[in-house]
Amino acid sequence: MSDITLLSPAGSFESLQAALDNGADAIYFGVGELNMRSRATVNFTEEDLPEIVKRCHKRKVQAWLALNIIVYDNELPEITRLCQAAKAAGIDAVIALDISVITAARKVGLPVHISVQANISNIEAVRFYAQFADVVVLARELNLEQISQICQRIQEENIIGPSGKLMQVEIFAHGALCVAISGKCYMSLATYGTSGNRGACFQPCRRKYTVRDTETDAEFVVDNQYVMSPKDLCTIGFLDKILDSGISVLKLEGRGRSADYVARVTAVYKEAIQHWEKGLPFTNELIEEWEQKLAQVFNRGFWKGGYYLGKKLGEWAAARDSQATVRKDFAGTVTNYFAKPKIAEAILNANGISVGDKLWIIGNKTGAVEYIIPSLRANEIEAQQAQKGDVITFPCDIKLRAGDKIYKEIN
Repeated sequence: MSDITLLSPAGSFESLQAALDNGADAIYFGVGELNMRSRATVNFTEEDLPEIVKRCHKRKVQAWLALNIIVYDNELPEITRLCQAAKAAGIDAVIALDISVITAARKVGLPVHISVQANISNIEAVRFYAQFADVVVLARELNLEQISQICQRIQEENIIGPSGKLMQVEIFAHGALCVAISGKCYMSLATYGTSGNRGACFQPCRRKYTVRDTETDAEFVVDNQYVMSPKDLCTIGFLDKILDSGISVLKLEGRGRSADYVARVTAVYKEAIQHWEKGLPFTNELIEEWEQKLAQVFNRGFWKGGYYLGKKLGEWAAARDSQATVRKDFAGTVTNYFAKPKIAEAILNANGISVGDKLWIIGNKTGAVEYIIPSLRANEIEAQQAQKGDVITFPCDIKLRAGDKIYKEIN
């Protein structure tokens, strides 16, 4: 067995549970406004820290708190207090860029991981950050040969972090890319006065622009493309080569994504890691199957290779929104679960469902469960389909909970 840590995102308890249920070895998340996803519609609070740690540690999964923003003087007391709260809750590590966060975390004995925004691109930078951190996230612009050389130098030079263990290297494996170098972008700040480096990016790069000739006022749209919005990175096709390079942590992007996204991406990459650990080949058929599964959830199209294979950034998204090959429509809400007969009861608030439909059932403690409905009863009568407004029951071996949301998958 290897020591590869699969790091999954969580922006809600639903996605947290989905990551735990699908094989994550560590979870990263933010709380409040002091993280790079502070504008997310769903975010954890400081009061959630004990529950997050409890759920993670119950599964022997690590909980990593992202405090990877630029910090201002008036926020220093809050940083200190949050690090103390994280330590008290049992958080396993803090992901940081700003020296104030690094200092505050180390003062209370919290391990530190250096964020990708540090743009670590060489072994000298690794040596420098080894005095503060046990894990460094390498710059996203490095190719596999450069990554492998850094990992090899860490081994050869026995570069040790504060814990006394060999430094670990983390790289990004799947999800949204930023047009800027390692995510350090000032476009939102310049345009709207809200900084992406403060977790408040308005994503002006994800929009379509018209080019205007200032002399003639002639206008045109550049190939109808989103010319500053890269496709999402997908490394599943050469993940074996990435793992061979010597990295220790494989990160999946998506703290702003839904629970079904987290479930699917975590499950696919976990399967691929386990396949590699067994020494099995990555066949074309298997890669195609994994890519098809990944394409079913949120994506802006895939850049298969990225900088890792020495490619220049030139694959731009064709649309602002998801290019997922399937969508999910809200159908209803679970109202009860009868544990002994393993029967779920639900009300269809929005859409009908039929026997054989593929469902996603998403909830705070349930996570994100894929389920094909084998049979159902509508208003206490056996039926092949049920309509909006019907109260239904159906067999389900998975424990559901009142309030869980039911979505029907649509191809």
